[in-house]
Amino acid sequence: MSYDVIILGLGAMGSATAMHLAERGVRVLGLEQFTSPHDLGSSHGGSRMIRQAYFESANYIPLVLRAYELWRRLERDTNTSLLHITGGLNIGAQDGELVQRTIAASEQHSIPFEVLDAAAIRKRFPAFAPLAGDAAVHETHAGYLLPEACIHAHLQRAAHASAELKFDEKVLTWTADENGIEVQTSRGFYSAGHLVIAAGPWAKEALHDVVPLRVTRQVMAWIQPVGGVTAFLPEKFPVYLSESSDGAFHGYGFPALDGPQGGVKAAIHGSETECTPETIDRGVHAADFERIVAGLKARLPSLDGTLVRAKTCLYTMTPDEHFVIGAHPTHEHCSIACGFSGHGFKFASVVGEILADLATKGKTTHPIAQFSPLRFVM
Repeated sequence: MSYDVIILGLGAMGSATAMHLAERGVRVLGLEQFTSPHDLGSSHGGSRMIRQAYFESANYIPLVLRAYELWRRLERDTNTSLLHITGGLNIGAQDGELVQRTIAASEQHSIPFEVLDAAAIRKRFPAFAPLAGDAAVHETHAGYLLPEACIHAHLQRAAHASAELKFDEKVLTWTADENGIEVQTSRGFYSAGHLVIAAGPWAKEALHDVVPLRVTRQVMAWIQPVGGVTAFLPEKFPVYLSESSDGAFHGYGFPALDGPQGGVKAAIHGSETECTPETIDRGVHAADFERIVAGLKARLPSLDGTLVRAKTCLYTMTPDEHFVIGAHPTHEHCSIACGFSGHGFKFASVVGEILADLATKGKTTHPIAQFSPLRFVM
């Protein structure tokens, strides 16, 4: 069968792309090797952080501002609640990278923020015990998204707009020539004028290493704090990033979203445990929990509590930890979005819009030059 666009992967980015294309009247086929959403990739775990004061690079801020608009539109269109504002705290050494780069990015794009010293941090958020020399940037509009619900909402809207969505159908091969692309799956053959590859941690395989990607194992833990979750309730506690005293890593976490016995979700950003989606150790071990607690308890002493549950997930990393979004380096009828390096979910709504632009117009007005796949092959 023939389509205008085929999407490989219906996770965070693929589901959003399917919706944007279908709402433009494009004949779109979405292919997903599992059900969607699922817990085998990168877009599960009940919560994903969203923030505007983007210390990683101020270039992301125009995109995340548009993402907020699109998440709110998706909420209205589906009558669901997806984006929850709690405020956000970036805490670290006053002269450290996290604090200073967050301030600089916020000032560049007029993002509302407030700098708190150690005394102000303790007063406003008693769960925190700042280290000597600490400061924090409090961002008004940060919060969290519900990832599974977001994907479901995008797929719902895509189907309503007549996208054809196929699940439990694995893509085996794809080929491209001057006329378009052909895809072979576990169930058949399909052709289209354009292919979008949004395959998450399976992108390395789907792209045949055309961009350098490294998949790593991550662990998210839900911890019952010493003394209970009262100080971590959403009306009292923000989403947060915590830079280690040596600047080597960031811990992060969320308010208590799962009731009195549900604990609070926390994790360490980054891992050197390289794997593939097939070889990942999906078990959770004592050392995983101990690493998270050790990385956070200096500033959040009550997290030295008991483990409620834990899950693994996958990061797909680029060498510079920035995204890959753009035209395939050698196939003009193919666009790719991958390598979101552990900070991409919040952008899914706008990445879908960008990929729809690329598939239908060959360009986008969104600022994506920094994310070009060509930076790795030039």
